[in-house]
Amino acid sequence: QVQLVESGGGLVQPGGSLRLSCAASGSIFSINAMGWYRQAPGKQRELVATITSGGSTNYADSVKGRFTISRDNAKNTVYLQMNSLKPEDTAVYYCKVVAAPYHYWGQGTQVTVSS
Repeated sequence: QVQLVESGGGLVQPGGSLRLSCAASGSIFSINAMGWYRQAPGKQRELVATITSGGSTNYADSVKGRFTISRDNAKNTVYLQMNSLKPEDTAVYYCKVVAAPYHYWGQGTQVTVSS
């Protein structure tokens, strides 16, 4: 069984920063990609950023230059550093881990950007 534990969400003012963490534990033998997705009220879940086991990254255009994804392979943990946050970044953020052929999702953490 695999568990993903997310942390780091919260309320922040526009222009502020937050750092999300997602730690994977359990029967994971080889993690391929890790990533972050988000879902705002009334909208579909969308990709925010992904990172491969080799460190290659991919970002949604809306977060390029503001968000940075990183991972610690020894700890099976993925991070999302979010800077210059905007109200439109408000959403539930979910981490995803791919350990082929399986995909695992975290429970989600709320990020609210508001003054």
